[in-house]
Amino acid sequence: MKLKLLTPIAFLLLALSVNVKAQTGRPDKLYTMSGVGFSLPVGETADYLKPKFSTSLGLNLGLGDGGLFLYPKVSLHAFEFNQITPDAGYTYNIEKGRATTYLLNVALGYRKIVDKWAFYGFAGAGGGFILTPQAGVNAQTLQVTMDNKTNGMGIIEAGGGIEYSLGGANLFAEVSYMYGFSKIQNRAFNTVPISIGIKPNLSKLLSKL
Repeated sequence: MKLKLLTPIAFLLLALSVNVKAQTGRPDKLYTMSGVGFSLPVGETADYLKPKFSTSLGLNLGLGDGGLFLYPKVSLHAFEFNQITPDAGYTYNIEKGRATTYLLNVALGYRKIVDKWAFYGFAGAGGGFILTPQAGVNAQTLQVTMDNKTNGMGIIEAGGGIEYSLGGANLFAEVSYMYGFSKIQNRAFNTVPISIGIKPNLSKLLSKL
């Protein structure tokens, strides 16, 4: 499942790498991004979700010679799922199950570099789906059948972060607010993703090839 979602990003990275190799004059033309952290449910989302260890993957592609950049990012957030009402066709509620997001956000951002530090903000929109567990119980055979419900979700996301340059890569910390346009358990989906990680600077690597 994850490989199917990340394959388009891999192809995009390959195509952009060829393009960036021929360009000069901007030290932050292309970064890859890999982060870990938590996505904190807010508002009524906290009624049915609790944060678990999460990951995110993305790209930063510089636009022009200023600080603008394009920021596609896949959020692979995980949550503890505590069901409030059973889904249609099911009798039992799930307690302490696992919900996982597969959400792509494509944002426009701006980065300001000051010596080894950089500060950035971004805003964008996208979508994908969120898997929530379901449990069917056969009272005669005493068997439990586990399944997942696919919840389609459109999103908008805005946030900001700070980076520190290590030369060929940047350490970063990022926080954002994600708003979902669909509901789960008849309640809104709103979270605050917080992540830290590393952004290898492919601009410098490609310039040496």
